[in-house]
Amino acid sequence: MNYLDHLDAHQDLVAMIHLAALPGTPRARLSPEQIVDKALSEARLYQHHGISTVAIENMHDVPYTLEPGPEVTAVMAIAGREIKRLGLRCGVQVLAGGHLDALAIATAAGLDFVRVEGFVFAHVGDEGPHSACAAELMRVRRALGAEQVAVFADVKKKHAAHALTADVDLRATAEAAAFFLADGVVITGGSTGEPAQLDDLRAIADLPVRKLVGSGLTADNLSGYVPHADAFIIGSALKHGGHWSEDPDPRRVRAVVQAWRAAI
Repeated sequence: MNYLDHLDAHQDLVAMIHLAALPGTPRARLSPEQIVDKALSEARLYQHHGISTVAIENMHDVPYTLEPGPEVTAVMAIAGREIKRLGLRCGVQVLAGGHLDALAIATAAGLDFVRVEGFVFAHVGDEGPHSACAAELMRVRRALGAEQVAVFADVKKKHAAHALTADVDLRATAEAAAFFLADGVVITGGSTGEPAQLDDLRAIADLPVRKLVGSGLTADNLSGYVPHADAFIIGSALKHGGHWSEDPDPRRVRAVVQAWRAAI
């Protein structure tokens, strides 16, 4: 069963693994082997508490670049492959704008989905302008024979200015993403840890595309989102102090899983 079939049958909780800073980035301190070992430790913790889907992301690689280097792609592919060997479903996002890098990682490592920004319409992130990537990404996916890798596209992405498309609302953006063959759209708040607006999810409820919530989920508010989406990506609320940059806190992981089971 591929991941889209899984989502069609079950709502899903996706736990974030924020990889330690990768080689060549300003905060890099660990070897590739140590980075992978740390990611595996987090994956096992989530698995132990009943979470079966995770996603890896290079969020510690600040400041982000629009062209992540091959050393980043290589280590992320190794991490993803080792996580898959645990029996977990796994996705990947490469910051920032690394849509082809993410697809290459997912294809090489046998991952289940990629999360991409700038799929349709342009925006300006703190790392610079992002152009729409749908045409290139979907052609490369076809050329690689990687249609089993689901593509989930952020719409009106967090940490970005959307003045260029101020006359295009969130629903119209999501409609364009669906038309351009995205397998799902990701709805977020304005920044990491900020809750998405339920009105945004209601506005796209009838669109023929899977809906994901991509920020601000907690044990306390998760149940309110469950009726409105297919998958729920959670990171900060699983970490010590509720901050994305910290390690997972087993007590917070348990609380989120308990809330999830009660909600569904």
